Amino acid sequence: MGIPQPAFYIFKCEQASPPGMPKPSCVNPQTQDLFQHLAQTLMQKGIIGTVQPIRTGCLNRCNAGPVMLVEPGHVMYCNLTKEKISEIIDRHIIGGEVVKEYVIPAELWDAPITPDAMMKQMGR
Repeated sequence: MGIPQPAFYIFKCEQASPPGMPKPSCVNPQTQDLFQHLAQTLMQKGIIGTVQPIRTGCLNRCNAGPVMLVEPGHVMYCNLTKEKISEIIDRHIIGGEVVKEYVIPAELWDAPITPDAMMKQMGR
């Protein structure tokens, strides 16, 4: 029997824009410890082996940041705080319930589109 794969992957945007950039940043002095909080909470609950937190670059939803993407499910959570992350872990990751009040609005994160469908829309 092999090593089981994680049941969840959590991609936490760790993009920090330089000062003066017009684009907002998911990491700033007020939010720089959110990834650490995510990982520590998973460890404290004893589920770090089945949930893989991953630091990632820009997820292209800067105006809704800080953001993180939970897979499977393509669930994008936005405007994160430590309290929201803890609740997402308890309700979604452990409890199986998407925390709808923290999900990014549909106009910023609509249903996925396949590469083939995108090419057809572009007339290729």
